[in-house]
Amino acid sequence: MSRFKTINEYEERGGYQLLPFRFAALDDDNYVVTNMVGEHHVLSYESLRAFVQHTLSRDSSDFIELRARQFLQDSQSKIAADLLALKLRTRYQHLADFTALHIFVVTLRCEHSCPYCQVSRQTEDRDAFDMTKKTADKALEFVFRSPSPSLKIEFQGGEPLLNFELVKYIVDNAEKRNALEQRHLSFVIATNLALATPEILQFCADHSIDISTSLDGPEDLHNRNRPRPGRNSHQKAIAGIKLARQIVGRDRVSALMTTTAQSLDRVRDIIDEYVRLEFPGVFLRTLSPYGFAIKTNAVAAYSTERWLQFYKEGLEYILHLNEIGIPFREFFASVVLKKMLTSEETGFVDLVSPAGIGIKVIVYNYDGAVYASDESRMLAEMGDEAFRLGDLRTDSYESVMLSDRLLGPLQDSMTASVPMCSECAFEPYCGADPVFHHAVYGDVVGRKAESAFCSRNMAIFRYLIRKMHADPSAKRLFLRWANNG
Repeated sequence: MSRFKTINEYEERGGYQLLPFRFAALDDDNYVVTNMVGEHHVLSYESLRAFVQHTLSRDSSDFIELRARQFLQDSQSKIAADLLALKLRTRYQHLADFTALHIFVVTLRCEHSCPYCQVSRQTEDRDAFDMTKKTADKALEFVFRSPSPSLKIEFQGGEPLLNFELVKYIVDNAEKRNALEQRHLSFVIATNLALATPEILQFCADHSIDISTSLDGPEDLHNRNRPRPGRNSHQKAIAGIKLARQIVGRDRVSALMTTTAQSLDRVRDIIDEYVRLEFPGVFLRTLSPYGFAIKTNAVAAYSTERWLQFYKEGLEYILHLNEIGIPFREFFASVVLKKMLTSEETGFVDLVSPAGIGIKVIVYNYDGAVYASDESRMLAEMGDEAFRLGDLRTDSYESVMLSDRLLGPLQDSMTASVPMCSECAFEPYCGADPVFHHAVYGDVVGRKAESAFCSRNMAIFRYLIRKMHADPSAKRLFLRWANNG
């Protein structure tokens, strides 16, 4: 039996011709159809059946929407295929501008002892785990070899403020180099802020360095998730946030939370704490299966289904806050909605195809090792160096970026050709996470039917589309989120 239908199956019948699309059930009554560039429309079963059988009425609202979104073409819309091609080129044009995000792991030392930490942190007195100036110089050479017009250097650890002299050295030298290169150069420090001083923060203000900190919720929850000597993690974080806003600027200070088992029944408390501190939104993050989080069994503390319950409860509460006049957003939903409702590329590493490893982000470890992503570094801390691309001390930029350890996973992460992904209605919004699937299944593609990455994303995609379809006020709010409004 032939695997392919004859050309006659694709010719115009009933006054219109089908263009490529996929579909998936949203509930017992409705289906979502998507095309290769992410346009979507919700149809009843009867309308979907009529559409594929070329019997959908040309006067129906569904027909008009499907034609406008390039699901079909007729005598009035012969340019539909050209529009699809244009949108598809736009979708992939970001590939020419790799790599924008460069992560410098300036130290593994940290004074916190978070049980969910995804790296193998070291205690404060272990200077052997600090990046040296010589290694930093080599990393800066790699940074400016990237063809990207925008370069962001992110300082991570451990706690990067424990090696702040090197941070200052890198910033000063990057700015000197960029005076000739003329790129759009930016910096961010991922810090718990417990060690922040006015002098450190003034340097950040003088060099327009953004601050990204951690806030897991109200005091008792934050202190339990993020213990430190003195049991004052939350107090230090709040004091650091206030001081950073005062010196660096309110818009330059952001916070991230991580969901632990203790967080699951407290999503409203977490959101309320972010609202109380006047953050514009929250990123409801799940745990990742790397590093110390595995050793402490933190990852096994809850299932994907339980986290999705937490996430949906949180999003419903955020919608309620907006209804009563408190503007607030959930940032992962905002990223997804931008992909669903606009033609812009978000740059979010987990939601791009091919995968964002190497071509969106690259990591320079304290010891000179180069990794394809932050998760790749975390995986190496567990003894698996599958995504270690090379070494700053011995390898050239070309040998690192053309490494089989990078090109192989990139080729295998094109979701349009990956089994199950290629048939999935949500493929235009999703991405590939080869590091996650390698860590869990031992190969970069993984078993999609069992993948927690797929289960989480598909559930969120369905939820957002159902919400927009059923609730016009939610759709108006989501449109504002998608357009950064």
